[in-house]
Amino acid sequence: MMKEKPSIAVTMGDPSGIGPEICVRLLKEIESLQECTPVIFGDSRIMKLAAQKIGVDLPINIIQYNEWEEDKNPIKEPSILDIESINIEDLKEGAISKESGKASWDYLNAAIKSVIDGDMNALTTGPINKDALHRAGFNYPGHTEILAEKTNSSSYCMMQNSKEITAAFVTCHLGLREACTSLTTERIIEVINLTADALNILPYPESKKILVCGLNPHSGEGGLFGSNEEEEIIKPAIEEAISNGIDVSGPIVPDTAFIPEKRKNTGAYVCMYHDQGHIPLKALAFDNAVNITLGLPIIRTSVDHGTAFDIAWKGIANHNSLLRAIHIATDIVNRKKYVSQVV
Repeated sequence: MMKEKPSIAVTMGDPSGIGPEICVRLLKEIESLQECTPVIFGDSRIMKLAAQKIGVDLPINIIQYNEWEEDKNPIKEPSILDIESINIEDLKEGAISKESGKASWDYLNAAIKSVIDGDMNALTTGPINKDALHRAGFNYPGHTEILAEKTNSSSYCMMQNSKEITAAFVTCHLGLREACTSLTTERIIEVINLTADALNILPYPESKKILVCGLNPHSGEGGLFGSNEEEEIIKPAIEEAISNGIDVSGPIVPDTAFIPEKRKNTGAYVCMYHDQGHIPLKALAFDNAVNITLGLPIIRTSVDHGTAFDIAWKGIANHNSLLRAIHIATDIVNRKKYVSQVV
């Protein structure tokens, strides 16, 4: 008997950004997603407009979200769940607006609920804009924090995964000064543990070795730079992780951490702050990396880019990251015994 394909809830993201276009491009390549059933939580009118913009048809099953929410019939084919959260006349192409922020919030909340309720097997999110969210009255730093709150999760972190490089983050959506002062040994241990669990189920990298980056230039140079964070905060975390059987080392000097020779034998890096890991990731795997939230009770992957207002609604957006995010979500779903550990 053929096994049932996982249903992946895919959010359209901010309507003013590239989300509608990359969803349209995704559906035009639906044959590359035969192993799952993607369901777009968004607005069919906006997606039809995006399809016209790039000169393609949108032959897809459209289901009214309110009707589906009442009967919850299983969705067996690629579809759009039509939430109708924004009027066409309110759409501001390539610009920040509270209307688009509110719409992206509505798509996301409906999709999260569908996975929590068990109607969908995993969540893949399109790009949202934090300023637009804030203008709409939703004051969150990003997807990760929203998901943690909605799923009542206290132990979680962001991971960026690609064939070229994978990194998890001790701090993420914080200003640099705040990130530096918020580091604790307990938090670093938590992220190392989450990363080790993730490496057991991801299709790549093959290596299970974790390298932990230092915070300061030259990893503090024996206390010459910084406030001795490497010796007093980071090293104790690494030592505890090693005692628990995890293949981890560091703190490694940040400016040489990502050279080819190091990457070749590293499964994942644990980075102390956002740009420490995102800069090499964007340089090496732009449009191909996938954001995975570790530690949630649901599976969540995401594109690794933002709303890209500068190219939005111009017909030139790349959907590779969205395609890969759905593939990774599907792969994790199919490894059922790990569902509760890594998302």
